[in-house]
Amino acid sequence: MRGYLASSIGATCAAVLTLPLAIPAAVAGTGVRHPSASAAVPGSTQSFPLVPFTRTAGAVVEAGLTPQAVRSFSLVGVVWDDPGTELHGHVEVRTRASGTHQWSEWQELETHHHGHGPDPGTAEGRSSRARGATAPLWVGDSDGVAVRVSAEGDDTGTTRSPVLPNGLRVELVDPGVDSKPGAPGPTAHAAAPEPSDRSAPGTAAAAGSNALGRDAGRMSPGDGAAPSPSHEALEPQGAKDSGGPQGTVKEPPDTAEETAAPAQGTANPADTTGPAKETPGKEPEAVPQQLPEHSGTHTAPRPKIVTRSGWGADETLREAGFVYTDSVKVAFVHHTASGNNYTCAEAPSVIRSIYRYHVVSNGWRDIGYNFLVDKCGTIYEGRAGGIDKPVLGAHTLGFNSDSTGIAVIGTYSGNTKPSAQTLDGVGALSAWKLGLYGMDPRATTYLVSGGGNLYPKGVKAQLNVLSGHRDGYATDCPGAQLYGKLSTIRSTAARLQGR
Repeated sequence: MRGYLASSIGATCAAVLTLPLAIPAAVAGTGVRHPSASAAVPGSTQSFPLVPFTRTAGAVVEAGLTPQAVRSFSLVGVVWDDPGTELHGHVEVRTRASGTHQWSEWQELETHHHGHGPDPGTAEGRSSRARGATAPLWVGDSDGVAVRVSAEGDDTGTTRSPVLPNGLRVELVDPGVDSKPGAPGPTAHAAAPEPSDRSAPGTAAAAGSNALGRDAGRMSPGDGAAPSPSHEALEPQGAKDSGGPQGTVKEPPDTAEETAAPAQGTANPADTTGPAKETPGKEPEAVPQQLPEHSGTHTAPRPKIVTRSGWGADETLREAGFVYTDSVKVAFVHHTASGNNYTCAEAPSVIRSIYRYHVVSNGWRDIGYNFLVDKCGTIYEGRAGGIDKPVLGAHTLGFNSDSTGIAVIGTYSGNTKPSAQTLDGVGALSAWKLGLYGMDPRATTYLVSGGGNLYPKGVKAQLNVLSGHRDGYATDCPGAQLYGKLSTIRSTAARLQGR
């Protein structure tokens, strides 16, 4: 960012961060909320456009958002208009802990996130609501944000130019509060919670107001182009009077129909008597499939799984109905790349945030992963449709069909190693899920690619039954530390299947 810190934005941010930040009352965070035992606080998404700082030959190569006071949020990501465009560059954010003057250090978001998402040939992948996006980052309860983005320079031997995607926006997600009694804790596997990785807030000087005359991130009604109906941006109540940054609060578009979600406290919708049907050119109907006849061979016990109801999923966010694939032949292991600064007690809030980011900000029909596992080994239901069903996810571009996606909450591309509880949780989940479909976690199988950067569309790829995301798509995911433990997970899963 490196060179650009000394250029356009570097001096600007340095100056701004030395000034006192007056927090508008309508948008100031109030710290951690303490609702009554029966009160639930719904989540929300604030969206602010990033403004150009530097252009080269008319193309934006540096953009950002000067420090802003905003409503409370806990997860941040950056999105852009075209989901088929990758952001070749660096995205960094700085956040302020709610109710304080303490700003974090600059933290980098994972930009090579294109391989997470729906397959291009599906209705979800073709949706006009879909957006390109970075991985989200969990930052904890915050009420201030600054963003800087820079494009990478030309790569030798390539035709790629240093240009940022159009329509860059920062998305600030508040997970809300789930007041349901008996909220899931870190005891599903009787494992003691690990110490939080959260360090003390940064000691940088308090950020200043937009004192240099920039209106970065302030969007008043009528400014810029109107949002498309499929990515509707709604103005929050009182925004006109707040005096704060006029970003937008985003809500998913209403759907024309609603279907009943699985019953409270259960993970499966009602079974049906027949397989899903498929019409040429259309998605399979949202009908659960019967389990294969050989599912009784080498099965494993079902581990404890926190249902969507258990982690507080707002079922009105996702699209109605469910979409299924034919089978589950491969389990792809991911990391969320959302950072490790969360406690196990916060994991449901992290999942609610990722869910909202995937649906409202990325434009997907539901959370992309089929399952998630936290640092204490607790397993959570992801995409709706039934934990034992072959639910079509949006996790491994090109190989979402006939697979399931298991995401470990955290970032494992650096020095952080996955805990033994996490590895046990992924192993137990893989043993059970793959066993339902007669798959040996130590074996290999074949999937037909739906299109990606490792295997072109239509190629029959040989993959491990338990694979890392990088086996199907050229990406760092699930991080070197987690990827290096896949053999351990395979052995655990095979043992639990009695192999």
